[in-house]
Amino acid sequence: MSSNNNTSAPGELSKISGAYHSVKGTVVEAVGDLTGAQSWKQSGRDEHAAGEAEKTAAEAKAYAQATGDRLDAKVNNVVGALTGDKDKQTTANLKDDLASAKQSANKPI
Repeated sequence: MSSNNNTSAPGELSKISGAYHSVKGTVVEAVGDLTGAQSWKQSGRDEHAAGEAEKTAAEAKAYAQATGDRLDAKVNNVVGALTGDKDKQTTANLKDDLASAKQSANKPI
């Protein structure tokens, strides 16, 4: 089963990192607006856009992983039903529920 946290290695997509950079970019842009510093305004806009893009990409990746987890759960549920393995079915149903919740949390808008 895939991990459901937002900790990531350097260079990996992260919803938390994306949100941080989005907010930081907005603040930097506001400072540029207040001081009239064009470089700060542009830097802030760029960082905000990059943060939003990272957050969106991380959500898409998590959604796709959850979709794979749900497919795996469905296959295991069918195998459990065919073989009479109730434990396998129960585990598959739990995995499907968790993956469904992960999909909901990362559903594209």
